[in-house]
Amino acid sequence: MIRSLVTDLYLREIRSYKVPSLKASDAEGHVQKFSAPKAPQSPEEGDTAQDLKDYENQQVELEGQAAAGEAGAPEENWFEDEDEDEDGNPQH
Repeated sequence: MIRSLVTDLYLREIRSYKVPSLKASDAEGHVQKFSAPKAPQSPEEGDTAQDLKDYENQQVELEGQAAAGEAGAPEENWFEDEDEDEDGNPQH
């Protein structure tokens, strides 16, 4: 009985609900007007031929190699024995 009473109340409320009418002007305060963005400007044409030559003539820099006229970085021994301290005595 309770189930049918609740169901009847629910269905009566659903049937009596009226959907508010929508107007075209309802969205005016909530939505911005669309305006297409300006077209992007093309990059300035510089001396691209000279820039390309400069790029091609650049020296390749490789990590781990010394540049011309510079001393190379000392290599580190990554496989040092951590059990010994600076004096060479084992740590216990």
